[in-house]
Amino acid sequence: MSIVVRTLSERVFEVVRERIVIGRLPGNTPIRQDALAVELGVSKIPLREALARLEQEGLIVSQANRGYFVQPMTAQQADEIYALRLLVEPRAAADAAMIANEDERAAAVEAFRTLDHAAGTDLAAVAVSNRNFHTALVRPAGKLLTTQLIERLSILAERYVVAHLQPAGRESRAHQEHQALLDAWLARDAASFETLLTGHIQATLDDLRQQFSAAT
Repeated sequence: MSIVVRTLSERVFEVVRERIVIGRLPGNTPIRQDALAVELGVSKIPLREALARLEQEGLIVSQANRGYFVQPMTAQQADEIYALRLLVEPRAAADAAMIANEDERAAAVEAFRTLDHAAGTDLAAVAVSNRNFHTALVRPAGKLLTTQLIERLSILAERYVVAHLQPAGRESRAHQEHQALLDAWLARDAASFETLLTGHIQATLDDLRQQFSAAT
């Protein structure tokens, strides 16, 4: 019985998460639990489990006596996420490049291929694949807390990744930058890789700042 509940909870989590990430459920949208339960054919137990997990990921927020609402995207949050990534990720991934074994190098290549395959077809898959690619470049360093922090930041960044890729030409640029990152990482060229990743993250943040500024 517990397996069934967990499976239903995962299903609800994935459905609602995808809708939030791709913008189908924009910021401040209320989560209509009764309607969602009917739509997905689930009871309140797996639904509540899924919503609790979404709140842990920072995608929704609960308000007393009002229920759950989608957490809005803000320029301030984007600044904080990407500033933290700039502080931690380039150095950590550069260190990982120097000690990655063959299995870890193969995993990074596969993560890049998965991201490349998703590009242009499924924004939700792109967001997840982008996170997996960046995490694959860090994990070989063997620094558990650092990897967990970067993965957490990448999860929070997924909606911003989708928003960033929507203007024409962004996906092509992202592909080229990711290819250059992978090449430098596989070559164990730590200095070049760190410079490239710093530029990649900073350019994304700069673009997002312009998008938020244009929207106000």
